[in-house]
Amino acid sequence: MLEDFFKHQAQTTPHPLALQVQRAEGSYIYDTAGNAHLDFVAGVSACSLGHRHPRVVSAVKKQLDSYLHVMVYGEYVQEPVVTLAKKLAEVLPDPLDTTYFTNSGTEAIEGAIKLARRVTGRSELIAAKKAYHGSTMGALSLMGFEERKSAFRPLIPDCRFINFNHFDELEKITVETAGVVVETIQGGAGFIVPEKGYLKALSARCKEVGALLILDEIQPGFGRTGKLFGFMHYDLIPDIVVMGKGMGGGLPVGAFTASAAQMKQLQDNPKLGHITTFGGNPVIAAAALATLEELQESTLMADTLKKEALFRSLLKHPLIKEVRGKGLMLALIMESAEIANTLVLEAQKAGLILFWLLFEPKAVRITPPLTVSESEIRKGCQVILDLLEKIDKK
Repeated sequence: MLEDFFKHQAQTTPHPLALQVQRAEGSYIYDTAGNAHLDFVAGVSACSLGHRHPRVVSAVKKQLDSYLHVMVYGEYVQEPVVTLAKKLAEVLPDPLDTTYFTNSGTEAIEGAIKLARRVTGRSELIAAKKAYHGSTMGALSLMGFEERKSAFRPLIPDCRFINFNHFDELEKITVETAGVVVETIQGGAGFIVPEKGYLKALSARCKEVGALLILDEIQPGFGRTGKLFGFMHYDLIPDIVVMGKGMGGGLPVGAFTASAAQMKQLQDNPKLGHITTFGGNPVIAAAALATLEELQESTLMADTLKKEALFRSLLKHPLIKEVRGKGLMLALIMESAEIANTLVLEAQKAGLILFWLLFEPKAVRITPPLTVSESEIRKGCQVILDLLEKIDKK
């Protein structure tokens, strides 16, 4: 299996972790040798309810017994999809009441920037430096990290960049700007949270010049920061909210939500302004609906902030220079990139799954399932501290 993995499956890096997975349950992934690995990554924030959450599995099985894909997106009325859209309208603030479902977060970004250009009649897009919104050509054009996109130029035109958290750069958003796309919490840059008042000032500037504010909630969304969406901490309402990852409870999904008036711009002139075959798949929608209902009906979101406090209290070591992030979207900023790399690799050998961040080489990702228990947090943190002691003595 390992040989075939390297021979036949396209790779994204020269050195993948290559853990051979047998099964997964709760906070653990089990390899083909039967070893249990405590998961502090959750499929890069995607498995918000852990692996194979009973409510998600039950919803998927129930939908499998009814129907799978039946028609290209938007043509047929399918109960799990309509119910999910209605539920999102109920939990999001006005006027965010209409949702377009996609297959992934990056596809949702593509739809959102098309919508911004359609609504405003403008072409300029502004994103933040060190931003990550996905790897398709439009999302890649908004990536504020030249090293990762230079090989694929030319990209889409009229993209400009500002520094996240720099109030003085908001004036670069002008009457030429169609949309400003930012992550509510910058992910690949190192889990950088917005400074007090920044997102509110950004929103005000967009309103002043008639640009749409597009918030990328693909990673912070669905309870990871202690609220259903990260922007709910910061006293503003975006024009478009983009979601994905943890939305599907472990299945592939994305969506973007705006007002009904704005979303109608994709219906006509031209028709099929945005189209997808498998977006809004009923099985995926059933899983996403089960995830959303579990988050609403449980204490998981409130517990997320308590778990953050526990992580911060335990993860104290001279080699850890900072713990960034919010809720269970945390990053250990190590003394050096070499230490971060060693910690991730040695942790896997010790039965703990950690991971890197895209643009901050000194960062180690900690994004466990929201269902992670206090005892599992203590267990994993002890592994980290023991490894750091060994690294420190070398």
